[in-house]
Amino acid sequence: MSLIEIGTSAGLQLLWDKYAYSYNISDKTYGDVNSPVRIASEIRGDKTPPFLDVIPPVASRLGIDLHLNDLRDPEDRLWLKALIWPEHDDRWELFERAADCFKNHPVELVEADGVTHLPLVAERIPQDTAICIFHTHVANQMPPQTKHALLRTVRELGKTRDVFHLYNNIRDLNLLHLDSCIDGHEHSETLAATDGHGRWFKWLQ
Repeated sequence: MSLIEIGTSAGLQLLWDKYAYSYNISDKTYGDVNSPVRIASEIRGDKTPPFLDVIPPVASRLGIDLHLNDLRDPEDRLWLKALIWPEHDDRWELFERAADCFKNHPVELVEADGVTHLPLVAERIPQDTAICIFHTHVANQMPPQTKHALLRTVRELGKTRDVFHLYNNIRDLNLLHLDSCIDGHEHSETLAATDGHGRWFKWLQ
């Protein structure tokens, strides 16, 4: 698959497959088990997501943001760290490790409007890959007409490409949604209720 993140800031989430993950239901580690970036999250409720032992291959990664933050710039790095809540010591450490990981795995970042620029970016993506568009709290900052435009653009892309759109903060708060267009057929589902910082989630499927 080919990843496109809207509101990417510094692009750290585009490296999700370079990180290790653990959950409270077992001692098993998922993702890149040798990664120094280790993310723990609590699964609440009686349902669990389908865990994958093999990381899906990523063909390309691209992030779009109105204003990019460059982790090579000491001031940008300090600014990003300053956005972490002061009592979240564990997130400070995770940020530093992820920022170091980014130096070893740089990705392409484009400074532009993610909604209007999305079709141009999609044209560059190889036809033999599925497009995975994702974003998190950036949708909070979009006016309603921009949110609707984004959903329309994704549907248009889905007429000719296999597209997945993973997001929150468009229709509601704190719910994780997945819209997909496979062979021109649309499908939408609500996957989970989530904590804003990813400390826990409740799987709904």
